[in-house]
Amino acid sequence: MHTLPQREPVLRVVPMPADVNQHGDIFGGWIMSHVDVAGGVLAARRARGRVATVAVNSFTFKQPVLVGDLVTFYGEIARVGTTSVTIAVEVYAQRNPRDIVTVRVTEASLTYVAVGADGRPRPLPPE
Repeated sequence: MHTLPQREPVLRVVPMPADVNQHGDIFGGWIMSHVDVAGGVLAARRARGRVATVAVNSFTFKQPVLVGDLVTFYGEIARVGTTSVTIAVEVYAQRNPRDIVTVRVTEASLTYVAVGADGRPRPLPPE
């Protein structure tokens, strides 16, 4: 059992019945898309503008996500390059509202590139 990190989450979402697979678990693709959104928020903030996902470096599903879980996405900058930024994302689910249980469900690392108006990579601004 885990506790939520003591930092601001990037995103919080509650999955719905339409998001489940044939076994009643939330689709991995649903989680992946929200991880990409959460990572993209931080990458765009660091890039001060548009970014594009260029790589999913790692993605590990540790526990299933269930309908009704409160899913919380945390992220932090892991690496900054000339035009790219790599974001580490951790995902936690809180379930059982009467006696809350918190589990870490996913870890991922994604790389985003800053994109200019012409659609080409651009240098990241100084911090």
